[in-house]
Amino acid sequence: MAVSATLHCLSGCAIGEIAGLMIGTAIGLSNGWTIALAVGLAFLFGYALSTLPLVRTGLGVGAALGVVLAADTLSIATMEVVDNAVMALIPGAMGAGLVDVTFWVAMPIALAVAFAAAYPVNRHLLARGKGHALTHAFHDAPAEPTGYRRFIPAIATSTLVAAIAAFLLGGLVVAAADTLGADRGGHAAPTLVTPAGPSLSGRA
Repeated sequence: MAVSATLHCLSGCAIGEIAGLMIGTAIGLSNGWTIALAVGLAFLFGYALSTLPLVRTGLGVGAALGVVLAADTLSIATMEVVDNAVMALIPGAMGAGLVDVTFWVAMPIALAVAFAAAYPVNRHLLARGKGHALTHAFHDAPAEPTGYRRFIPAIATSTLVAAIAAFLLGGLVVAAADTLGADRGGHAAPTLVTPAGPSLSGRA
């Protein structure tokens, strides 16, 4: 249960962290502002992913958000402190561009360390009936949600984790391909001497 709770929090945090760091690096924000944006979005998505399933079961938005704030805040905060600390400690990670392999290697490392840090926190809270345990009483959703609730998708945590992993892998592949392309394009081609006279030089 602690693993499931931690993965659930990690899903929202990862979406917010990745989006924040991508936006920050893309528009050239300073490290401080990039971290602030990433943390803000991580809390936003983390709370949203926990609130929407509760609303789908019939709980009001305000009541659902109140449960989630009490259940997930400590877990998300732990993840955010550790995740951003790791990103800041990895040389070049915060300043890496979106087509830099360093960014896409550092991100999953930071998320993995954040998971390891948040797991004992969730385990401790669950053992005392707190944390994510507070949301379990509302997880028996009706078979057919009515009204606007039927439009709220029921997305499994495993699906989110798989999608995030695939996105990170895709980013790494694109960055690696760009790096290899730049390396190959940066080598000067051999000079070709023609019988007619002047040499022709180009790029490989």
